[in-house]
Amino acid sequence: MKTEIQSYNEKQEVGYIEICYQLAKIIDSHLPEAESKIWHAHPVWFIDGNPIVGFSKQKAGLRLMFWSGADFDEDQLNVKGGKFKDASVFFTSVEQISPNDLERWLKKSKEIQWDYKNIVKRKGQLERLR
Repeated sequence: MKTEIQSYNEKQEVGYIEICYQLAKIIDSHLPEAESKIWHAHPVWFIDGNPIVGFSKQKAGLRLMFWSGADFDEDQLNVKGGKFKDASVFFTSVEQISPNDLERWLKKSKEIQWDYKNIVKRKGQLERLR
């Protein structure tokens, strides 16, 4: 786990630290080819410069977001973005994390990708990569 992501995790409230570490551990193990870094103040994993998955602390809990998750056809990813193709789920305890679900979503995150890397160049228009 990258030092900057570890630092982010350690700054979270008690209870959320464990969620952050569990998510980062599973994401790192299933996306070994991904580059991880703090982006817009939150941990995000990228494949070929394209954001794939990340998490952030919000009022409702810890939000796990998949940039192309709206096309995963997964009921648990029920917080859909408006204008883009993102989808999320919130966790308030580590027990809510299903490693099997997360593994399936991470597999889909490699198979289903929209090109967020070039969204500015395309003036807000997304194109499907995979």
